[in-house]
Amino acid sequence: MIKSMTAYAKAESKGTVSVNLEIRSYNNRYLDLVLRLPQQYLSLEERIKSVVVEKIARGRVELKMQIISEPSEAISFEINRPKAAAYFQALEQLRDELKIKAPIALEQIAAVSDIIKPVETELQLDQIWPVVHDCLTRALVDLEQMRTREGEYVAADIGRRIQQIQQWLAEIGKQSSNLVNGYRERLTERISALTEGIVSIDPDRIAQEAAILADRSDITEEFVRAGSHLAQFVAVLKSGEPAGRKLNFLLQELNREFNTVGSKTDKSSVAHLVVEVKAEIEKIREQIQNIE
Repeated sequence: MIKSMTAYAKAESKGTVSVNLEIRSYNNRYLDLVLRLPQQYLSLEERIKSVVVEKIARGRVELKMQIISEPSEAISFEINRPKAAAYFQALEQLRDELKIKAPIALEQIAAVSDIIKPVETELQLDQIWPVVHDCLTRALVDLEQMRTREGEYVAADIGRRIQQIQQWLAEIGKQSSNLVNGYRERLTERISALTEGIVSIDPDRIAQEAAILADRSDITEEFVRAGSHLAQFVAVLKSGEPAGRKLNFLLQELNREFNTVGSKTDKSSVAHLVVEVKAEIEKIREQIQNIE
């Protein structure tokens, strides 16, 4: 099933610790995984990555996780000494400038945000991993469901466009058949009009020239290849594997075939159909950019 690369999910789990998780995914050519974890739990990165890559093959994935231990775990405090010293020095300068004689109290410095803050004791990874894994797994399930729903809408839209291109291709093939007879009739009419019937027309020479023109305009190979590309496109679209890159390649090949058809044809009706096809291909290309 086709999956979109754009989605969002969040989850929460509680156990040895409380875990809050948000995942956002966006379009990207390759898998680009960005993790934001608490400093003391950065060693969980590899475990988290191994779980994510099993579910997601392509796209930019931004994962933000908060791990909060019980209050009893905050058994020590951390002092931001540079900040405290700078703040104390600023207070001294202000006191001197204002000629205040009162001493600077410790409470004034301690009340400043982040000068003294509790430090969570780092728990053993094996203790918190089950909670983290549970939260991560549930978030990824929700993310995949959203990616799948979006992918279904995209696949349905692309399927309709491919069906339309197949119909146009059949019409192009129909209008491009029996080229020799068409060129023979047109050559005969043009020569008769130019000479006003004065010069006799050699049927064999007309047939020879018509055959040469028909050979130059023959799109049989392009027609067959385009049909094959469309059939492969539909098959890949229905497959359960990540298909974005394959579809993009097939679309490039399909566009190349119709470019050749457009350059060979001298029928305005066929040229018009080629323009319609190329416009539809461009719309499909935009949709494919969001497919995993």
